[in-house]
Amino acid sequence: MKEIIIIETNKPQKLKNFLDKEHFTYKVYQEPKQDKEQLREKLITAYQRIAKNKKLQSELALWDSISGDGLNDK
Repeated sequence: MKEIIIIETNKPQKLKNFLDKEHFTYKVYQEPKQDKEQLREKLITAYQRIAKNKKLQSELALWDSISGDGLNDK
């Protein structure tokens, strides 16, 4: 019987070496990398969402005023 096992790893070479040593047949699938433009658009969208979030902005202002770092003291 044939089984399919999916393994996610940050050290693929170590796993490949083991599988080769044990003579296992395997296939490697990688998620496609997003191009820089897609990531840039997502980042812009996230920043815009944060900037429009009034509750978050007021909470950040409160934390900034109580943090005691003296940066925004008048």
